[in-house]
Amino acid sequence: MSDTEIELKLTITDSAQDYLAELLSSQEDDVLGIRMFINEPGTPKAETCIAYCREADCRDDDLVIEYEKFTARYEGRSIPFLEDAFVDYAKDRMGGQLTIKAPNAKLPKVNENSPLEDRINYILYNEVNPSLASHGGEVSLVEVAEGNIAILRFGGGCQGCGMVEATLKDGVEKSLLEQIPELTAVKDMTDHTDRSHAYYK
Repeated sequence: MSDTEIELKLTITDSAQDYLAELLSSQEDDVLGIRMFINEPGTPKAETCIAYCREADCRDDDLVIEYEKFTARYEGRSIPFLEDAFVDYAKDRMGGQLTIKAPNAKLPKVNENSPLEDRINYILYNEVNPSLASHGGEVSLVEVAEGNIAILRFGGGCQGCGMVEATLKDGVEKSLLEQIPELTAVKDMTDHTDRSHAYYK
């Protein structure tokens, strides 16, 4: 099969397909193929991953592509961010290296139909963190808990900061609840006993 392009415009070169097929051939029978996804898509921390896929990893919204030598699954949530991704394998003196370039992984692609996590991250990284950065701080989403509660973690100058409660209530929580009506609450799980980097002691 030649370089493969699918409807999400993702390319896996011949050499990368051969390399992935070789890796898969040495795995146990419970490995169904590969699965590609992006951690924290649409944020500066986005990380594109290729992992072995087992039955427990499969999701109903995965896009399944049958290549000549293996099956690939692409996480539904990650598909908009995998546009124009390019997977290649180049041999070198050390053996070789698989490279993944996903130019859209960090770009916010968010609308009212986007997953709750993506919409929260968009507000945190594009509206909240730029203002916290002046104090050397940042806030990130840990998870959306049951009942649509956003669990956040503060870092940098915000960790242990004496003003963090005001920042959370008057800034972060207000922004999130106003813009995302499905959210019911915003909670902070940061360990603020560590005040070594705090902006306001």
